[in-house]
Amino acid sequence: MTNSPTPQYTFVNRVEAGRRLVEPLLKYANRDDVIILALPRGGVPVAYEVACALKVRMDLMLVRKLGFPSRPEYAMGAIASGGVRIMNEEALRANPPDKASFDAVLTRERQELLRRERVYRGNRPPLYLKDQVVILIDDGLATGASMLAAIHAVRTHAPSRIVAAAPVAPLETVEQLRGEVDEVVCPLTPQWLTSIGYWYVDFSQTTDDEVMDLLQRAWQKEAAGQTSV
Repeated sequence: MTNSPTPQYTFVNRVEAGRRLVEPLLKYANRDDVIILALPRGGVPVAYEVACALKVRMDLMLVRKLGFPSRPEYAMGAIASGGVRIMNEEALRANPPDKASFDAVLTRERQELLRRERVYRGNRPPLYLKDQVVILIDDGLATGASMLAAIHAVRTHAPSRIVAAAPVAPLETVEQLRGEVDEVVCPLTPQWLTSIGYWYVDFSQTTDDEVMDLLQRAWQKEAAGQTSV
């Protein structure tokens, strides 16, 4: 466990962060029952590096954080594809938003979730995850609300195993996730997160174009037989 950032424990960018996840996930390489699901947008370049290294399939799990109206960076919950909604009950009890503000956030994030589904996946068939090993990847976790929503969404598909992976997350969040999935992979677990970007040299925003480019490259590899499929 690392309590303060030092050069050897920060990530240059999301590409390097993804490469740091490869070794602990090597046991899943070259398997046709494994699929990596990235949490867009920031999780996509991380997941792409892992999927290429392991030669497994890659797709998306669409998730949107529900940020407090007064503090958008702090999650009061999250939503995921399939109508899944996870709420941070403790945070809501401590700082309950008024109904109008909550409904406005929920409506806005639902619309963005649908937009991303349409833009990123287009007419691609729905995910088939039954009896599959699903590796969920994001570029970092704070409260873990988005990852929890993704986990609950995946669980409705009856996978054989769920793995949650991220380059950095606070120890408390990692411990909470251990009770929700079969395995958690997280090489950097500071006592205090501060922010995910604090642990990156370059944490510039991932764009829609970058997401679509990496997805197309991953799907082209799959179609060409360059994964285990």
